[in-house]
Amino acid sequence: MRERFRPIRLKTPLKRAGFHLAESPRVCYTFSPMSHQNPDHDDFIHSEEFLHHLMRRQLRLSIACAAAFLILLFGLPLANYFAPELMALRVGGFTLTWLILGVLFFPFVWIIARIFITRSMALEEAEVLLAAEGNAKRKA
Repeated sequence: MRERFRPIRLKTPLKRAGFHLAESPRVCYTFSPMSHQNPDHDDFIHSEEFLHHLMRRQLRLSIACAAAFLILLFGLPLANYFAPELMALRVGGFTLTWLILGVLFFPFVWIIARIFITRSMALEEAEVLLAAEGNAKRKA
């Protein structure tokens, strides 16, 4: 099925809405809305069981990533407090504290974000397979 665009008239120009464009068009185009068909009542992907399982796994992943971030965030001051000699070591012209804080902190956060995104995508793919199996079981 081919997606069609449909025009939407804007009541206020974009300049007044806070956008600073050379030209503020008064018409923008969006995709047509989703299908108007309601899902089947026997569709597993719309069941409470499926949604509860998906939300529980997403919550576990979110808590694990948040815990890793909090360990990183609070670990540096705790390491400075409990191991000041170690944190005062010079590495590449920086003390270990400044190396971690100024150079390595953002890559650590990017790694945590990357892990979250890749595992989240894998989680969604696994849930799609689970939903397909659930639909097959219900229809059989």
